[in-house]
Amino acid sequence: MLLLEFLGTVAFSISGAIEAMKKKMDLLGVLVLGLVTAVGGGIVRDLVIGKLPPASFRDPTNALIALVTAFAAFLVGVFLSKRKKPVHSMLWNRALFLSDTFGLGAFTVLGIQSVQQQTEYKGTALLLFVGVITGVGGGLIRDIFAGNVPYIFRKHVYATASITGAVAYLVIQRLGFPRLAVLVGLFVVVLLRMLAAHYEWNLPRVELPE
Repeated sequence: MLLLEFLGTVAFSISGAIEAMKKKMDLLGVLVLGLVTAVGGGIVRDLVIGKLPPASFRDPTNALIALVTAFAAFLVGVFLSKRKKPVHSMLWNRALFLSDTFGLGAFTVLGIQSVQQQTEYKGTALLLFVGVITGVGGGLIRDIFAGNVPYIFRKHVYATASITGAVAYLVIQRLGFPRLAVLVGLFVVVLLRMLAAHYEWNLPRVELPE
């Protein structure tokens, strides 16, 4: 689980840094978006379950990992931007999608585990809600800071993938296979996001005239 938390933090930080660079933000903007994307979901989770101050302030390890990762991503971006042949925007979008997808799956599972370990009440509704808010919270804050309509409201069944992965995790865990539940929960989120992107699945929407 520590490895999953580390990888999820790195993945979300990369997605925040890439979004900041796409918006032509400076180094501070890259660091801030990388940080809030990586730890934002966990902060919202701790606020929901009443764990104060949030874990990111009591133990800043993940925050430091996020900052170092965002800085490294910025250096890579500077290097690639100075090449004679610039990197196509599609590759940046793909890197953003992949890092965001893995982070979503990792933090959905980690959010549920955190509640199970730290609170006495373990109702299904609470576990699902906190798992999803931990998964999508960082990306939600990132999009608000970047001036975008939050990703979860507009594209590729983002929150739906998190909900489905959370349900899969709980079902398999309650069948008595906790380690398998982690892998399945993560796999379901990643698979749904990949399929949604490939087949352009989106939830129904209404386009009203302006």
